[in-house]
Amino acid sequence: MKIGITCYPTYGGSGAVATELGIALAARGHEVHFITYQQPFRLPSFLPRVWFHEVDVGRYPLFEFPPYDLALAVRMHEVVRDHQLDVLHCHYAIPHATSAWIAREMLREGEGDVRLVTTLHGTDITIVGQDRSFYTITRFSIEKSDAVTAVSDYLRDETYQAFGCVGCDVEVIPNFINPELYDRRRHVFPIPADVIMGRKVLMHISNFRPVKRVRDIVRVFAQVNAQVPSVLVMIGDGPDRVDAEAEARERGVAEHVLFLGKIDTIAPLLAGADLFLLTSDNESFGLSALEALASGVPVIGARAGGLPEVVTDGETGFLHPVGDIDGMAASAIALLQDPARWASMSAAAAADARRRFSEDAVVAQYEALYERTIAAAVARP
Repeated sequence: MKIGITCYPTYGGSGAVATELGIALAARGHEVHFITYQQPFRLPSFLPRVWFHEVDVGRYPLFEFPPYDLALAVRMHEVVRDHQLDVLHCHYAIPHATSAWIAREMLREGEGDVRLVTTLHGTDITIVGQDRSFYTITRFSIEKSDAVTAVSDYLRDETYQAFGCVGCDVEVIPNFINPELYDRRRHVFPIPADVIMGRKVLMHISNFRPVKRVRDIVRVFAQVNAQVPSVLVMIGDGPDRVDAEAEARERGVAEHVLFLGKIDTIAPLLAGADLFLLTSDNESFGLSALEALASGVPVIGARAGGLPEVVTDGETGFLHPVGDIDGMAASAIALLQDPARWASMSAAAAADARRRFSEDAVVAQYEALYERTIAAAVARP
């Protein structure tokens, strides 16, 4: 098959999953074309059967805000036409699925066509899509897709509840991991030993948006560090990083917190972690948590959104109500002070991630979805 993929190419779970999916599809013999405004952050410079098509957004004095969605539609139309793509797979309903619908309508004017698959990742449904300014176009874009997937049962149910889509069947296909990549035995922890100094390593990875509650991460760590000498490694960047840094200073733990910024290759860092913290208001899935589990790192997190579908409370980590700093800290301290239980939970986390979210199984689900979607179009009178 010839598959086009559009995603947000910057730091974030949806872009990471979309890129890894494209790479895996190419490895299985498919032709993959990424269509977006810059090369996805997890896409190497060259891979067999993988192409990158940049969307050029013109800068004209007339436009205060350049119309990326229209430029994307034009580029999608060109790539589908020139490379005879079978499927356009859009990660996020808006603007990607909207642009894909426009591109398909343009193709049909010239006796061409393409199948549209939309994967919902979270904020396109839970935040942006429900804004009055975008609600109607989000629903329209979902309903005009030939197939729609969501990364968790929670997100599927939220989509039905929020939009009441008519004639849209949302299939749950979860995020996934490459088991070999996240085998902690294959990596050497890159942070020098004289920095860690034998302390436990707690870790957080995100885009530091308000929904991630990064101040809570620091608050949990401060309590843990008071009982168990530790270091907190914060990976990523975003609008609330300054707040997290301020919280670390206010709690007197700034010298024990490492802010590393955006890093593409996280498996070696996760390989040296003892616990992963994820205190978000809401997680539609929690890809960073899954990557931690696959690395044998138990997760201490908030019982919100789709995270309980990833982390099995009491077996692969501990989940508490959003904002329960004391509860999260207590679970972390108890686990770090019990080496036998930590080892058992670490092994269970890695095994569960491989059993339920392996790349081979999930990519096969997408392949089957593409094939059904194409076959349905052929059978349609």
